[in-house]
Amino acid sequence: MTRAARDRTLVLLRHAKAEASNAGGDHERELTGRGRKDATEAGRWLLEHGIGIDEVLCSTSERTRQTCEAVWESGCPEAEIHHDRRIYNGSPETILDAVHEADDDADVLMVVGHAPGIPALAELLADGEGSTEGHRAMAEGFPTCALAVLHYAGRWSDLAFGDARLERFHVARGAGS
Repeated sequence: MTRAARDRTLVLLRHAKAEASNAGGDHERELTGRGRKDATEAGRWLLEHGIGIDEVLCSTSERTRQTCEAVWESGCPEAEIHHDRRIYNGSPETILDAVHEADDDADVLMVVGHAPGIPALAELLADGEGSTEGHRAMAEGFPTCALAVLHYAGRWSDLAFGDARLERFHVARGAGS
């Protein structure tokens, strides 16, 4: 198998629970205590399932940055993080544009963003392919700190809607959440 055709994993993570408002505006909203616990649990879940992240594309918002920090604090090995303003309230198409620029050496890419962009991107990429249970759960909602794990074979720059398969869908909830 050529390097370009190897299997890739794309993890789409909606940020953890954030405060309702912040004097600095929406972009500056921070995680709540529950949000920190949930994000830490998301990191534990990734570790437990052997999903090691090579590169992260993260929205520039405070809540997505804090979600990444908590994922790493869980023991999940820290990956190279690129903060991209396009992911903040980005459409599925805009977020996919950012994915197209991911490092081709990254086999496992995680995108940390917001609704409705992240849930819509997961749906459009998998287009019903993959785990029936995962699609059913995703259709019921994509709450904060939910992760969609998709598989894809090819270059990140070539990924298009309908090219991936949903392998798993998980909603991370920490103790006491």
